[in-house]
Amino acid sequence: MGTKVMETKERHDKGYNCCQAVACTYCELFGMDEATAFKACEAFGAGMGGMKGTCGAVSGAVFLAGLKNSCGDLEKPSSKGQTYKLSRAIAEQFQEKNGSLVCGELKGVETKQPLRSCEGCILDAAELVEKILLEEE
Repeated sequence: MGTKVMETKERHDKGYNCCQAVACTYCELFGMDEATAFKACEAFGAGMGGMKGTCGAVSGAVFLAGLKNSCGDLEKPSSKGQTYKLSRAIAEQFQEKNGSLVCGELKGVETKQPLRSCEGCILDAAELVEKILLEEE
């Protein structure tokens, strides 16, 4: 598989929020159709419901970690630890590169000095999806 990183930008340019742009680009690789992922990720834009909390692009990548790794066993869930490990790797590497996981800080809402644009965050999150979630496939 070639890289799909730029597809995230194309989706964002069409009006997808940051979470949707990342999650919808890769969801079918993990067994979910795009329309369902689009709906599931709609509330995570602009730092969760427009509250400028956790970056939507990171949320989209973490969403994909669950799709990739969850055992899906409703009676005996056993995969949380490994899924959390994948999610942590995504979040830590994103924060290391950009200085924050918080949308408001990344956008420079209070400081008027943005750390990273939405487009940059989306591209970074997509690169981490490919590095962490798709690398061994």
